[in-house]
Amino acid sequence: MTGSPAFELVSVRRLRIHEKVNREHVDLLERSIRGEGVLWEPIWVARTDEFDVILNGHHRYGALVRLGAQKVPAFVFDYEDPIITLGRWGEGPPVTKEEVIRRARRGTPFPSKTTRHTVLVDLPPRPTRLDDLLRVPTDRRAGATSTSRWVPEELSIP
Repeated sequence: MTGSPAFELVSVRRLRIHEKVNREHVDLLERSIRGEGVLWEPIWVARTDEFDVILNGHHRYGALVRLGAQKVPAFVFDYEDPIITLGRWGEGPPVTKEEVIRRARRGTPFPSKTTRHTVLVDLPPRPTRLDDLLRVPTDRRAGATSTSRWVPEELSIP
């Protein structure tokens, strides 16, 4: 995958976090998304062969999971593409893209708001109706096997 990111509805089962979230912020987003019935901004993910790593949008993801979403709207990036850069929100040693992937794979997330990903291209608006995310996918390859709500263990809401 190269060039501009692709927009997809990604199965929650495919997504992995690399940062913890703040419970109060997830609560606020959950109420907002439920009330408006829309997620206004997709998350950003890096695609690997095994899973997709959330780069931006951990709190939106947490809110959607709590609401019972089966899919999450996402811009999907090739993490090696230079259009996506990595920095830190605060002080501390540099973080590498390899460490982000490693922490997602191992389930050992950074504290909330450690990494700061930026994109060097304009991303189009992609509001998505909550109802479209709650529908159970019929494609078993997407990870849906029942209508029961699935909550990932690694969400790490303190």
